[in-house]
Amino acid sequence: MARETLADALARAAAVLQKRPGAGLHDDAPGLARWRGGVGVETAHPNGAQVLTDMPRELGGTGEQVTPGWMVRAGLAACTATTIAMIAAQDGLVLESLEVRADSRTDSRGLLGLAEVDGALVYPGPLDLAITVRITAPDIPPERLRALVETAQRRAPMSAALRDAQALPVRIVVD
Repeated sequence: MARETLADALARAAAVLQKRPGAGLHDDAPGLARWRGGVGVETAHPNGAQVLTDMPRELGGTGEQVTPGWMVRAGLAACTATTIAMIAAQDGLVLESLEVRADSRTDSRGLLGLAEVDGALVYPGPLDLAITVRITAPDIPPERLRALVETAQRRAPMSAALRDAQALPVRIVVD
């Protein structure tokens, strides 16, 4: 979608949501995962898109597919890049290039339920989660680009989900 077309689409959406704020609240497409045996999982989107996940050989997988943790980092990076592009279009800024990288470190002992010497369970989630944004735009001052990225970080849904974690209810259905 061209920048002008994107800006127009976003302006139309904003106008509708200003008039009817309730229209902004919607159920998101569910993420559905089905176990394929071992540590292989198939995820499916309602539009038919599928992503297979696996684990490295050291953790019982084949290492042939992406890991679920990588999908979180990829989702964070993609959401950040999308939000930056949307805000740039709204503000009339023409970007030349945009790349977002999400990095983290994880202690696999947490996934295995192992404990530290003192008996405390090792944290299973990503440690040191951070994103790096590389952005270029002709004739736009660096401070304006930094402000664009900072605004995007406040508005990006995946960043918000990770930064301001909400309660995560788990509903269990046993067949």
